[in-house]
Formats: sequence, structure tokens, C-alpha cells
Amino acid sequence: MSNMSNKKKGFIYIAITTVLFSSMEIALKFIAGDFNPVQLTFSRFLIGGIVLLPFALRALKAKGIKLSRHDLSKFAMLGFVGIFVSMMLYQLAVCNAKASVVAVLFSSNPVFVMLFAFILLGEPIFKNNIAALIFDVAGILIIVDPLHTDISAAGITFTILATLMFALYGVLGKKQCKRFGGLVVTCFGFIFGSAEIMAAAALTHIAPVASLLSAGGLSNFANIPFISGYSMSNIGVVLFVCVGVTGIGFASYFKAMEVTSANTASLVFFFKPALAPVLAFLILKEAIPFNMIIGIVCILAGSMISIAPALIASVISSRGEAEELETEAEKEEFSEGYAVSSASADTAAAAEADENEIHETSTLENISAAGEIEDEEDEEERA
Repeated sequence: MSNMSNKKKGFIYIAITTVLFSSMEIALKFIAGDFNPVQLTFSRFLIGGIVLLPFALRALKAKGIKLSRHDLSKFAMLGFVGIFVSMMLYQLAVCNAKASVVAVLFSSNPVFVMLFAFILLGEPIFKNNIAALIFDVAGILIIVDPLHTDISAAGITFTILATLMFALYGVLGKKQCKRFGGLVVTCFGFIFGSAEIMAAAALTHIAPVASLLSAGGLSNFANIPFISGYSMSNIGVVLFVCVGVTGIGFASYFKAMEVTSANTASLVFFFKPALAPVLAFLILKEAIPFNMIIGIVCILAGSMISIAPALIASVISSRGEAEELETEAEKEEFSEGYAVSSASADTAAAAEADENEIHETSTLENISAAGEIEDEEDEEERA
């Protein structure tokens, strides 16, 4: 029963993650012009990590876990891969391409997860995984349309690299989730990742470093600000991005992975490419061209092919568990019924025995009484 409950919780987490992740590119687009891309990245993950910290500490206390230096080093590595590298590339992608394009390309994540899981965890690659990879690559090529594209090459490059690094982050994080739980992994990965970005940002204020970056065409990475850009007009969107999308969204993603599986949690990236362009059309008025629709269909097909066997196996397993529970319940009911009937039979037998005993006693008394009467009559005759 608890396994069925976990699956229900998992799908609730997946629904929350899907809605928040699908709105991520749109929200970032609203405030991208107000902040330096690097500043926005470390700000949203730092605030998200701080919001999650009390809940993470409570989770550690409940499990009786005390973090060691080795544990903290693992979180630092996760933060570097998933926040420092992946999310900085992602932020740069949003600045250089349409929100809908970034959202759709980023949703090819499950296939890259499969590749990294094979390389790092030794998980097998099946025919459906290869077919999924083909569909995903086809979808990306159709959307990018390299022969007639008006999409920034930098935007495409940043998006694909961000997707690869996020897939690696998910596979590495999966191993840690088994011990610490999704909330703890998310929280400390955020805090370490944002701290690493802030340390790098501090270095850009050193004059020779800033000059070198500016000369190399990386002016966005020179003299990175820490607190500029905030205003009353954008604070609502900033809080939504930091607390909602980043804190709650990523925590829900790892909680879904924790209570179900990595394949099931990847459903987020199955629904996102369908939902994100619609939201971008409704909110940002971004058109959805025909080639993007075909590309979305290919990526959806690839993602579904990739996760379908695991989902089918999960459904069959759930049905088997339900049938097993039903059989056990029937056995218990039968046992209880048998016990009740046995008890009733024993009670009836005892009652019958009591009646027989009473009848025998009554018969003996009658015989005894009759004998006494005969003796009295004999004595009268003798007299």
C-alpha cells in the first residue's frame, strides 16, 4: 500500500515540477534584461537554497544523518556540475534564443540521462533507447533547421551544453538521493553551486581579469554585479523564479525521483515541450512555427519511447501488488470467517453437550426417584 501511495505522491511532484519548469524560461525572459546573467543565476539558486535549508536540516535530523566532509564535497561537486556549469549555460541560452526554443531543446534531457546512466552507473541501453535518441536528434535538427535557421548559433550551443550538464547533474544526484533524500540534495547543491559562482564573480572584479574577459568578448563576465538590478517592478518575478521555479521546482523534481524512479521523473521533460511553447505563445506572444511543432512531436515521441518500457513495467508491478494485496485480504477474510465459524461450531457443540448432560442428569434423577417410589411401595406391602 505504501508503494502505491509513493507513486501517487510521485505524480503530484511531477505535475508541480512540470508547471514550474514550463514557466521557467518565460519568467527568466521577463527579468533577463534587468540583471547580469551570472548574477541572476547565483541569486536565484542562493535564495532557493536558503528557503529549502530549514526543511533539509529537519529531514537530516529525522534520518539521524550527520554530514561529513566527504558528504559536503559531494554536494559541492553536484553544485558545480548542476548550478555553476549547467545553469550558467542555461541562463546564457535564454539570453540568446527564444524561450520556447530553449524549453523544447532542454526537454531532450531524458535521452542524455540515459547515456550518462549507461556510462556512469552501468545501466544497460536497449533498442528503445537508441530509437529515442534518433527521434530526439531529429527533433532538435528540425527545430534548429540549420539550412534556414534564424536562431542564434550561440543560443543553440548554450542550450545543448546546458542540457548535457543537467543530465549529468541528474544522474549524479540520483545516487545521493538514495541516502539523503531529494530535498537535502537539492538544498545543499544549490547553496554550494551559488557559492562557487559568487566566488568566481568576485574574481571578475580584479582589474587584470576584467580586462582580459572584456578583450575576449566576454564583457558579461567582467565586473559581475552582486545586488544591482532589483526594483519594485521586478521583485515579484524574481521571487517567483527564486522560490517557486528554483526552490520548489527542483525540490519537487528530486522528490519525484526519490519516491518513483529516474525514468518516471523524466515525465517532466515529456510534458514540458508541449506546455512551454503554449505558455510562451500566450504570455510572450512567441509564434509557434510549423517546424517547431514537428520537432516537438519528434522529441515527445523520443522521450516516450525512452521511458515507456519502465512505465509499463511499473504499471504491471503495481497491478501485481494490488492483486497480491487483494489475495492476502481474501485469505485473511477467509481465515477470519473460518475462525468465526469454528468458534460458532465449538459454541454449538458445547451447548449441545450441556443439554445432553442436563438431559442425562434429569434422566438419572427420574430413574432414582422411580426407584425410591418402588422401594416405598415394597415396604408398604411388607407392612
